[in-house]
Amino acid sequence: MFFLYRLIINTILILSPIIIIFRILKNKEDPIRFKEKLGIFEKKSIKGKLIWFHGSSVGEILSIIPLVEKFEKNKNIKNILITSNTLSSSKVFKKFKFKKTTHQFLPIDSRILVQKFLSNWEPSVAIFIESEIWPNFIHEINRKKIPLILINARMTKKTFLKWNNFKNFSKTIFNKFNLSLSQNKETIIFLKKLGSKNIKNFGNLKFSENRSVRYRDITSKKLKKFFKSKNFVFGGISTHHGEEEFCGKAQKLIKHKIKNSLTVIIPRHIDRCKDIISRLQDSGLKVHLHSDKSNIDKKTDIYLVDSFGETNSFINQCNIVFLGGSMIKHGGQNPLEAVRLKCKVLHGPYTYNFTEIYALLKNLDLCCLVKNPNEVINHLNVVKLKKNKMNKNVLNLNNLGKKILNDNYNEVLKYI
Repeated sequence: MFFLYRLIINTILILSPIIIIFRILKNKEDPIRFKEKLGIFEKKSIKGKLIWFHGSSVGEILSIIPLVEKFEKNKNIKNILITSNTLSSSKVFKKFKFKKTTHQFLPIDSRILVQKFLSNWEPSVAIFIESEIWPNFIHEINRKKIPLILINARMTKKTFLKWNNFKNFSKTIFNKFNLSLSQNKETIIFLKKLGSKNIKNFGNLKFSENRSVRYRDITSKKLKKFFKSKNFVFGGISTHHGEEEFCGKAQKLIKHKIKNSLTVIIPRHIDRCKDIISRLQDSGLKVHLHSDKSNIDKKTDIYLVDSFGETNSFINQCNIVFLGGSMIKHGGQNPLEAVRLKCKVLHGPYTYNFTEIYALLKNLDLCCLVKNPNEVINHLNVVKLKKNKMNKNVLNLNNLGKKILNDNYNEVLKYI
């Protein structure tokens, strides 16, 4: 099985120049830094202990930022490396002001490139996030006797069944992890069956508070004035295809109830903005694009955000938000940051990516299921009516996050 995997990866490596050119044309690849994926590095590790974190994209990287912040303060750690696969994650990383943390794109999982990467960076410990499993990397990390950790590990039943079809191969991969820190109980069961040995569960790192971005505010005075002029602001956050229309229909109902209201939409993938504008305008809504620096019409219905790293700034302006990826079978997006900013979260029926998180938020009365735009109207005054209770529950949530963060930090520290 390993031979077949390497054959496939090497085929991808041969075809990679064509694939990368195509992705550059689609604005899905950095036109300069793509070389990092081919094992060409301009930066190099400095002497001393280096912690290496790898996560696939934005969500995984954001989940370990509080942990990175703690390691930044540790004087024994000289350098921190974060790798990811997507262009969006690299753009989000730029929003943070780290002193000793560097971002690189992860090279293709070819044995030659893996060896070159490890020789260049010489990590003291390798930490993969959630479900990032790269066989050649894992094999070479183990061969070099570098401690390997799977942090905030998450595995769905569907993913488990795929790995379980290749039991012997899976065992040679998962038993190489020195430590697996699971984010939920289901993942513990799956990891054990796949061959992982040292598994611990302190909770989901996404409960930890990311202080670097939480308190950012809108910097434009003109934009601040525009939002302050509104009587009510509804937010559609991390929306997927079709959910913008849901938010648009909700806005039409809201403005009949509350004059001078506004809906902010932040799509999960901003390259869809042109299509989103077209569909919302076709339904009779007036849309303003964030990157359009012209004066904002007072009659604007939808403020569409087409930038990275400003989500919290706009959530701060909202009275209540709808979290996307939940009206379609995507499984939902992480609702925690919106809750910490004291916005009650509305969501659709599909939240299986964050089952335990939503269950806790429901018990704390911080989220609510809505199945159609009409049900949004029932929640317009809910925040004002329960403000004191919400503040207390958010505090409880933050205290839980601090404990999970400290437990994960102390456990990882044992391997450095």
